[in-house]
Amino acid sequence: MGAGVSGYALTERRRLRYGTRGGASSARRTPGRAIKRPAEFGERIRMSTNNILSATAAMVARLHGLERGGVQHLDVGAGSGDLIELLRQKHPRLSSVACDCTDELIRVPDVVVTCVDLNTEALPYREASFDLVTCTEVIEHTENFRSLLRDSYRVLRADGTLVLTTPNVLNLKSRLRYLFFGFFNLFGPLRHRETLRHTCEGHISPVSVYYLVHALRGIGFEQITVGIDKRQGTSAVLLSVLILPIKILSRLFMRRERHRYKTIDGHNETDVELMNGIDIVVGRTIVVGCKKR
Repeated sequence: MGAGVSGYALTERRRLRYGTRGGASSARRTPGRAIKRPAEFGERIRMSTNNILSATAAMVARLHGLERGGVQHLDVGAGSGDLIELLRQKHPRLSSVACDCTDELIRVPDVVVTCVDLNTEALPYREASFDLVTCTEVIEHTENFRSLLRDSYRVLRADGTLVLTTPNVLNLKSRLRYLFFGFFNLFGPLRHRETLRHTCEGHISPVSVYYLVHALRGIGFEQITVGIDKRQGTSAVLLSVLILPIKILSRLFMRRERHRYKTIDGHNETDVELMNGIDIVVGRTIVVGCKKR
């Protein structure tokens, strides 16, 4: 969704209009025909976005602080600019610019939006231009999330901070959906024609917390901090039933990987264990912050 509603998630707007969650149901919609939804449906979407933005702002405060003035901020996939407004409420001296695939959504008058296709273009900024880069609900809409992370590293200054979010595909609700349907939660069947590929809210690249952290470490980020926006009710209920088998089986698989396949050792063991930590198995959205060397 981006910070507010990203241009990379325009299908979210279509979903609210047509009353579809993407996937197979989107194939049956009639263009131009709006389907009425209860008022509380839109309210749930708004509250969901607010939780993500609040968690992002909390991670920024934790890693960067923003107490000092003159902080240069880039919001990737800024959408309507809700995250920028939230950060400015807490830190009025923040200087923000934005990029997105469209400049038609921004509602913050003094913020310049540079249009960019993140699948084919680099971030249009010089090296070491920013103290802070935020990227909320964007990487799942891109074809190569590692390329975007490398470019974020490039435009950050030394000791700069990157904070990003993405749907948590490893919570128990998502794992169960994948087991029986073959698709993670918030990801679904995509249409084959290019113009319709961004269905299911435009999510085309599920990224688990392990591969996200692995990419950040490989690029050179440090102080990698992982959190969530909130605990998901369905996953919490599932955990109360499955906590014992999860603990037993995860230890068995860890032992096999460590001793038979030699894929786990001291350099990645902590990151592997993170995948079955409480926050990951019940969290709805992953919030990750890190620092440039």
